[in-house]
Amino acid sequence: MSANSFLIREIQKKDNPEIEQVIRACFPEFKIPLKGTAFEDVETSNLFDAYQNENEVYYVIEVNGKVEGGGGIKQLANYKAGVCELQKMYFSPTIRGKGYGKIMIQKCLEKAKSFGFEQCYLETAPQLKSAIYLYQNFGFKNLNAALGNTCHTSCSIWMLKNL
Repeated sequence: MSANSFLIREIQKKDNPEIEQVIRACFPEFKIPLKGTAFEDVETSNLFDAYQNENEVYYVIEVNGKVEGGGGIKQLANYKAGVCELQKMYFSPTIRGKGYGKIMIQKCLEKAKSFGFEQCYLETAPQLKSAIYLYQNFGFKNLNAALGNTCHTSCSIWMLKNL
């Protein structure tokens, strides 16, 4: 795939249905519980509106004109200032394993630093082994417990990185 055929950009309202479909399709594919995860988050249906406050952003990746994935940065809910969360980073099967995850994480972490965050937290499911490996390569370290209160009770992997 040529480098010119993809674009990472901030989400637009028109992207909501496509990115919702990408996110929700990952749950049955990887046998991730629907309860206690991003699958049941109200904002998953309306990500554009969910990322309109100060110091938060959601990016989509468009490949050949179609939204194929995304990821966002936002203040970690119910936690101290200075800690953001890498959120809702999911990709369709057609673009996985091609380096887009690395590009997306880098873009999100750079934006988090520009917002003034000092640490980045994430939660994920153990079924997402490739994602966990990628996060570790970016310097995320495993935690023994969740931070904040994301209500994602089915996510049992918690990681943190100093920015």
